[in-house]
Amino acid sequence: QVQLVESGGGLVQAGGSLRLSCAASGNMFSVNAMGWFRQAPGKARDLVASITRGGIPNYADSVKGRFTISRDNAKNTVYLQMNSLKPEDTAVYYCHARIQMLKYSVENDYWGQGTQVTVSS
Repeated sequence: QVQLVESGGGLVQAGGSLRLSCAASGNMFSVNAMGWFRQAPGKARDLVASITRGGIPNYADSVKGRFTISRDNAKNTVYLQMNSLKPEDTAVYYCHARIQMLKYSVENDYWGQGTQVTVSS
């Protein structure tokens, strides 16, 4: 059974910073791409940032230059450093990972439970 456990959300003033963490645990062969999505009330869940197992990042245009994604493969953990936060960054942030359970199996998608980030103006 795979679990993605997130931490680090909270309330911060505009211009402030937060760091999200997400650790994958379970009997897994390989944790491949990892990333963060967010969903504001009444809106779709959108990609914020993703990172390949080799460390190549990809960012939504709205967060480029403010957010940094990184990972520690030894810990199966992905991080999202969020700086210069804006009220429009307020959302529930979900961790995502593509995981191979066995050496020759396909990847499956796994999600964390979500963590609330609220940015006050």
